[in-house]
Amino acid sequence: MTAIWPYIELILGFALLIKGADIMIDGAVSIARRLRISDLVIGLTVVAFGTSTPELFVNITAAVRGNSDLAIGNILGSNIANTLLVLGVASIIRPLAVTKGTVWREIPFSLLAAIVFGLLANDRLIDQQSAPSISRSDGLVLLSFFTVFLYYAFTAANGIESMAEQVPSKTYNLPAALLRLVGGLVGLCLGGRWIVGGAVSVAAHFGLSEAVVGLSIVAVGTSLPELATSAMAAYKGRADIAVGNIVGSNIFNIFFVLGVTASIKPLPFSMGNNIDVLMTIFTGLLLFAFMFSGGKGRVDRWEGALALVVYAAYIGYRFVFP
Repeated sequence: MTAIWPYIELILGFALLIKGADIMIDGAVSIARRLRISDLVIGLTVVAFGTSTPELFVNITAAVRGNSDLAIGNILGSNIANTLLVLGVASIIRPLAVTKGTVWREIPFSLLAAIVFGLLANDRLIDQQSAPSISRSDGLVLLSFFTVFLYYAFTAANGIESMAEQVPSKTYNLPAALLRLVGGLVGLCLGGRWIVGGAVSVAAHFGLSEAVVGLSIVAVGTSLPELATSAMAAYKGRADIAVGNIVGSNIFNIFFVLGVTASIKPLPFSMGNNIDVLMTIFTGLLLFAFMFSGGKGRVDRWEGALALVVYAAYIGYRFVFP
């Protein structure tokens, strides 16, 4: 029983994390509606923030416990999985046509997030003053970029309608909404704790680094909501939601989730993580290249298949050369 407990922790943790986020969003949306907040604003705030809560709670738990490699691996791994795995699956279901606004604004902003993170993580190497880390001041810088992104999201016309469409339609009465909000937060806390505990045990058992486990198992688990949302959106022919969900999640993960985590507790940065930073930047460039191959502004099925092959090869490489 002791040998399989870490895996049970992981499974239960992911179940609690995903269900907790879903329940919390339902409660928060109901409360927001009772405050007469529009579905558009709810979609841009409550729903958008809510879909990033799995990564947020896992990262805060990992940071507090001193598992910084797991926290950073989870963020970078989630972004890599979003671009290669989630986008790959969605585009195989149906080729994804992308609006000009997404091509010229959201995708470059997502790429900027990865570049800014890489610069902040390695700035200590320039002055040679101390070991590399994501400090509290770095966290505040990331949150500042996130504020700029939020301002853009509220003012840009592109894709706004699709955000409102992602808001749950059902509204609960106030006691039920509060119960779902609190219950969802409890589920997120417990789920995050169990996932981190299980991941650390699995890493130790197989002799893997926490960064690799965070990059693969934990990252894929916390990206399951994005996978489900984008796959269903692609099936329904809503490419704007499928791609916007992926790109928006990547921006949230670095600027918001990592910004909040580092602001709570600085994260030591291992130089071995730079390969994952470079891979995150590469996936952003690859997505940008897909937009211009043939000048078509969409992701075709063969490009989705290529993304899945690249993802499988990279994860395999990281397991062999941790």
